Amino acid sequence: MKSNVGGIDRVLRIVVGLVLIGLAATNTVGWWGWLGAVPLLTGLFSFCPLYTLLGVNSCPVKKS
Repeated sequence: MKSNVGGIDRVLRIVVGLVLIGLAATNTVGWWGWLGAVPLLTGLFSFCPLYTLLGVNSCPVKKS
């Protein structure tokens, strides 16, 4: 599994995921807030299956 999520994209996914889960846990937004687990996990693992299907990569290019 090759990383395809990096930089600010990764940080935003983690933050948005945590916020949504927090709002769902406090019963502020309802059940759909638990969908915050998706961006949280993709941010933590630095891999997004949808990015693979679309050919998107937000990781910086590593110079050798």
